[in-house]
Amino acid sequence: MHSIWLLPMIFSFLPSALGVIGPPANSSTNSTLLNPILPGFHPDPSCVFVSEWNNTFFCASSSFEAFPGVPIHASRDLQNWKLVGNALNRPEQIPDLAITNKSTSGIWAPALRFHNGTFYITTTLVFDDQPQTNLSRWYNILLSSNNPYNESSWTDPIHFDFVGYDTSLFWDSDGSVYVTGSHPYNLQPGINQAPISLTTGAVGSITNVWNGTGGLAPEGPHVYFKDDWYYLMIAEGGTGLNHEEDIARSRNINGPYESNPANPIVTNANTSAYFQTVGHADLFQDANGNWWGCALSTRSGPEYIVYPMGRETVLTSVTWASGKFPVFTNVSGTETSWPLPPSDLSIPGSGPFINAPDAYTFPPGSTIPAHFAFWRLPISQNYVVSPSERPNSLRLTASTLNLTGYDGNYAATGQTFLGRRQVDSFFTYSVTLSFAPTAAEHEAGVSVFLVQSHHIDLGVVLLPSSSTSTSSANDTALTPYFRLRTTTSIPVPAPIQLTPVPAAWIQPNAPLELRLQIQACNLTHYAFGAAPVGAAHEMLTLGYGEAAAVSYGFTGTLVGVYATTNGGEEGGVEAYVGDWRYEGMGQVRD
Repeated sequence: MHSIWLLPMIFSFLPSALGVIGPPANSSTNSTLLNPILPGFHPDPSCVFVSEWNNTFFCASSSFEAFPGVPIHASRDLQNWKLVGNALNRPEQIPDLAITNKSTSGIWAPALRFHNGTFYITTTLVFDDQPQTNLSRWYNILLSSNNPYNESSWTDPIHFDFVGYDTSLFWDSDGSVYVTGSHPYNLQPGINQAPISLTTGAVGSITNVWNGTGGLAPEGPHVYFKDDWYYLMIAEGGTGLNHEEDIARSRNINGPYESNPANPIVTNANTSAYFQTVGHADLFQDANGNWWGCALSTRSGPEYIVYPMGRETVLTSVTWASGKFPVFTNVSGTETSWPLPPSDLSIPGSGPFINAPDAYTFPPGSTIPAHFAFWRLPISQNYVVSPSERPNSLRLTASTLNLTGYDGNYAATGQTFLGRRQVDSFFTYSVTLSFAPTAAEHEAGVSVFLVQSHHIDLGVVLLPSSSTSTSSANDTALTPYFRLRTTTSIPVPAPIQLTPVPAAWIQPNAPLELRLQIQACNLTHYAFGAAPVGAAHEMLTLGYGEAAAVSYGFTGTLVGVYATTNGGEEGGVEAYVGDWRYEGMGQVRD
């Protein structure tokens, strides 16, 4: 195993070396913006500023196959962002999420809007195993809320017939409401628009309004009205290194739209910037009328090899002169921006701030924290907080399927997994595990999980003693092992590593009582370790997993716990998790 060790705190707060084009700093206020504002698995952002709600900014982001879905973060200062709820928080809102196939399926690109006292979200449930020509691939939904701080206020979705994805609402001055979305690539790539009823979901006549500048995958459209112009902003180039944002305008809502001669208005394509894949943007103003742009970006550099946190949400200041096209500031880790609002942490709601550490003991009467995530819909009985037989723990009942599922894509019968987003370049995550496996391949442990086809697991598993070369060939007794296993479609050498649980850590006729740990202490590797509970000084480093193995696709890494029989009988095998801790140790911004 090769590794390049860095001292994390040296690199955590380095300013960007890139030049920034944008408004001058105001010496009397904070004009230094740090990106990303929503680190980790928070792609496809859509943000609004709502003066009626105490001058608060709200941002929604994609969740794909994670549940709860469509996390909503709020901030009053553009610096401190708090999870205030998940728009899709009840399985009955989105039951077909359970049968999605492939890691690129699930909930795509929510567009968050506020109008006449109500918050609206349009989004698409995508079945990405269907061919582009299969119209059932796209299931567009509309939901609303009168209080984003109350998850239960989000309505059950209204389905509307729209062929495509990345749908977004726009209210015209005459009261008409339009939905604008991306038409599928292989049918007729471009941007379509139609009137829509917010009460029934009925969609009127569809008009093709713009096909972009000729780049790949015109998508993520938003319409704005300013200075008697309708502006249509879209992403192009695909969500990889060629990602960019383009804009056009028209005097009429249905076009024709004239492309901005200065397109793209924001991109880091063909640069050496650490922040790459910039695009899928949205525009909003603050209380002083300053314009801001949010977008997705990947901290990978142009090599685009190591980016385990995936597509994150970044923010930049925008200049939008009267009668002109908007001009974005280049996206980088540290920017000079419009003056930021004063720091304000008085955001309601029970969710955590994005950079808050975890310290959960699962006491009686508590619930699973709002920022924890399952993969697809949970089997509710497989997760019990503070069970009577072991208070102050989380009981996991093992699923038949492991984290790979049937084939790395499908898991309709469910998987026992619970995680939280990795939101720091460097972090330490650990839990206690009480586990008494009784049959071969009974397993529980911790994982750096991206999708079913890309994850790194440290499991405690019962195996024949002959599993290691040092054992006798005739020794078939079952012995607990630590198994470090990387599942990935990226060609990273990753042999399975088996280490017997030390005999001194095993008590006769008693569960194993262990502390499992994952640590990201450089940019290229995760270190996995274990120790007996209450004896942290005995922590053994059992091996390393390469961050490149979980740098892939549309999502970002979760760190969490799992339990499985690896194909054995469902139920009856339980693991108890306690003292759940996650602590960020620094961000790399350049």
